[in-house]
Amino acid sequence: MGKNKLTRKKSNPQNLIFTGNKYSNDFKMQLFSYNQNELIENSDFIETDFNGFTDTTKKYWLNTHAIHDVKQINSICKKTGIHDLVIQDILDVNQRPKFQQYEDYLFFTVKSLLPDDDLKIKVEQLSFILGKNFLISFQEKKADHFEHIRHRLRENIGISRERTSDFLLFLLLESILDNYFKTIDSIEEKIENIALIDINEDPSPEILNTIEFYKRQLHIIKKTIIPIRDFSIKIEREPFSLIQEKHIKYFFEIKDICLTLLDNCDKIETRLESNINLFFSIQGHRMNQVMKTLTVVSTIFIPLTFLAGIYGMNFTNIPELTWKWGYAAFWVLILIIFCLMLLYFKRKKWF
Repeated sequence: MGKNKLTRKKSNPQNLIFTGNKYSNDFKMQLFSYNQNELIENSDFIETDFNGFTDTTKKYWLNTHAIHDVKQINSICKKTGIHDLVIQDILDVNQRPKFQQYEDYLFFTVKSLLPDDDLKIKVEQLSFILGKNFLISFQEKKADHFEHIRHRLRENIGISRERTSDFLLFLLLESILDNYFKTIDSIEEKIENIALIDINEDPSPEILNTIEFYKRQLHIIKKTIIPIRDFSIKIEREPFSLIQEKHIKYFFEIKDICLTLLDNCDKIETRLESNINLFFSIQGHRMNQVMKTLTVVSTIFIPLTFLAGIYGMNFTNIPELTWKWGYAAFWVLILIIFCLMLLYFKRKKWF
């Protein structure tokens, strides 16, 4: 399906547009309200029940699946005091990842990547709004990247429930980056066959198409990782009131993960470039072999053609034409020259 386009030339700027594809009819929300001692989970939360995150003794995590329902997304954001530009950015799934700071919240979008069965990459946009005691996550598709985090909250495993919402944001980003590792590992497995080019065989030109396909995929991956890395570096260098100082070290970990992913992409790209160079080296080697063979054959036939040209002239006073054994002597001379040249080329190791 083709992607919808967001046009900025709107007669009514209040009309919000969802630019993605409608993958499911089910718009669902889950609300977790929790502190260290208790947790309330509403897995079928509805927009009409939402009145904001009023209880300051609790932390809230509101997650939405399938954000095609513009009306409900708009209503939730309005009740939370989210700016119209942020709402449109949530609904515009074709843009690059971005990070923006507002007075009372931070807005962040990221792409989640997973390998598909047809060798392509499934791309999903996720958006996050981080407030003082809440985190809202918007998932483009009805997919579940965060079930292990829900399990931690339900069972009070680790420090998830005692920490603030910025720590929850770290956990969600870490989970998304784990999908990047799966995607890169999948690509690396698929290019193993490309790396097994036999120098004794003529490689198919389809190999170049395959290599270019994977290079484009790696470009997409790197393009989506870099904004996450920049976001973590910005947190490292600038103070943000909504990110506690004791949690900054966790975002250092996000930066390290991003750098590892970029290094893995560079390593695979280097292998692909090596395969391209090997492909052209094999092609050049085989072409040289062909040209060497043709050159040897042509060189052998040059003196033979010269002799044939002499005795093909229509002069009456060529003495050899009247000899009884002239024709046989001509062929003996041809064979002697042919054999001597073959022997000479062989000793020179020209073939």
